[in-house]
Amino acid sequence: MGHKVHPNAFRLGVFRPWEANWFANPKDYTNMLHEDLEMRRIILSRLRNAGIAKIETERSSNAQLTVTIHTAKPGIVIGKGGSSVDQLREDLEKRFGNRVRISIQEIKQPELDAQLVAENIASQIERRISYKRAMKQSILRTMRAGAKGIRLYAGGRLRGAEMARREQDREGRVPLHTLRADIDFGRATAKTTFGAIGIKVWIYKDVISPAQRRLPPAVEEPAPQPEPVAPQPEPVEAAVAAPVSEPALAPAPAAEPARAPRRRTTTTPTTTATTTPATPAKPATTRTRSAAPRAKTETKAPARKPSTRKKADG
Repeated sequence: MGHKVHPNAFRLGVFRPWEANWFANPKDYTNMLHEDLEMRRIILSRLRNAGIAKIETERSSNAQLTVTIHTAKPGIVIGKGGSSVDQLREDLEKRFGNRVRISIQEIKQPELDAQLVAENIASQIERRISYKRAMKQSILRTMRAGAKGIRLYAGGRLRGAEMARREQDREGRVPLHTLRADIDFGRATAKTTFGAIGIKVWIYKDVISPAQRRLPPAVEEPAPQPEPVAPQPEPVEAAVAAPVSEPALAPAPAAEPARAPRRRTTTTPTTTATTTPATPAKPATTRTRSAAPRAKTETKAPARKPSTRKKADG
């Protein structure tokens, strides 16, 4: 009864990665673990107002420590001309004796980050703003940003009451028992004059499908895909070049008609042989045609004879 599990730790390995990525021998593990914890304390104490959501660490084989800071206000972390980042890196190198590389990533939607929402509510309570008003405003902003559910918890001497109590508020649904549910968890402490007030925030974004869980390996596969796509234009160019070469072959058919007349000459004897038996039929047609003109000439002849006779008489 009442045994709660940390939502982020409950989903480690399912789709949420670890915040510390490094390997150490059993002898060095304790020292490296305490270095990570102290480094996080130093960064959070220095950049308290920078809106830092989480800090990721990674150690390489050449004793280099890579620190990734996820923040909603990168300008405060970087400083003027990168002065604050350089100073932070130098201090960490002196403190731990390792080379440190710092990278900064901006959080574009701080309303969907549970840690930032909890710190915002805690800062408002420290400024004597009503905790109910702060919680209601945070719920509205988070739901407008696209979350499917949010749950808030505040415990302590709320409004300066003599007896501590707990207040909760929620909207939407927060399925804590669903491992595929992308639920972000964050907590913060508001230090007031009448005591410490704890804030806890659960934000349910969406359900992660099995296909989305395999996105990291799938992103590497499309990279080689452009390589087979690149040679595809080459055959297209070859296909385009092929029609260009076809006009060059056009003169070849021109030579073929030269050969055609030779075949006709060879066939001429056959045509003559065929025409010789057909010649009697053609003259018959010519005779009929010639008979008509002869008849015409005969009719014209008597018309001319009298004219000649008249000339003779005259």
